[in-house]
Amino acid sequence: MTTALLVIDAQQSFLQRESWNAASDPKVAATIARLVDHFRDRGDRVVWVLHTEPGSGTVFDPERGFVEFMDGLSPAEGEPVRTKTVHNAFTGTDLAEILTDWGVEEVTVCGVRTEQCCETTARVASDLGFEVTFAVDATASEPIEAPGSPAGRPLAEVLADPRTLLPADVITRTVYALSGRFADVRTVAEIIG
Repeated sequence: MTTALLVIDAQQSFLQRESWNAASDPKVAATIARLVDHFRDRGDRVVWVLHTEPGSGTVFDPERGFVEFMDGLSPAEGEPVRTKTVHNAFTGTDLAEILTDWGVEEVTVCGVRTEQCCETTARVASDLGFEVTFAVDATASEPIEAPGSPAGRPLAEVLADPRTLLPADVITRTVYALSGRFADVRTVAEIIG
């Protein structure tokens, strides 16, 4: 079976935000790099995706210079890089066409944020008919504030709020939501064997 690794939003943008200091794995790039090496060693395909918000002035605005891969991550020659402006990597890109042209039947998803762009990409991939593996420990997430929380609070205040969903809880929720429905959730050790 032809397989591809999708590296989603593993970019410098996140490192600019205070909330990254409370991420589930601030050094997730090293885990992703292990997975990339494994796929390359097997001769499988790797596709890289970056999130952009042109004209927003945020850390996702390409003009700010942070829409670059995290240190230690770099596409090899011939590995496509796509940019997206929505949560999943398929809408508005030619990702499905690339995978279909390659004859890919199975994708493995890794990257940043576990519950947002990674999970959404996994769900859409499943809906498109791909078999999906979700490399849970090769993803990272940040605390999520409760709906209606005041904007712009310092991280310490966000973390002290009992309504904040902490990264471990975010990841657990994603595992429950994806497992047996949209993806086979596995660790990198399980994938590499």
